[in-house]
Amino acid sequence: MNRPLAAIAFAADKHRDQRRKNAAASLYINHPITLTNEAEIDDERVLIAAVLHDTLEDTETTVQELVRHFGKEIADIVLEVSDDKTLSKAARKQQQIDHAPHISRRVKLVKLADKICNLRDIAHSQPHD
Repeated sequence: MNRPLAAIAFAADKHRDQRRKNAAASLYINHPITLTNEAEIDDERVLIAAVLHDTLEDTETTVQELVRHFGKEIADIVLEVSDDKTLSKAARKQQQIDHAPHISRRVKLVKLADKICNLRDIAHSQPHD
């Protein structure tokens, strides 16, 4: 199995019980897969990190698991793109703003793809609440 497909399988398993907040409650895995189509990204490490970008935040995945399955470089990208869920939503958003100028180019690509994808999702199908 190639690495991007392995990342999709890994993320799909980790997010298997999660749904998006849209009216259709679509499968969560659709979101990270969709990120790979944003901004014409062709760096395999960025594509893999995009698929895995919410695993640390929203599942029981550990950094060690990501290192074991995908290597330290990809795990580092995912870690850098991940928010600290112990903080309030407002504090997380402020931290994103504060850290944005200092994050790596690869993390910026994942973050931008995530934001674009989320905005498209909201425009297409607003959250039920």
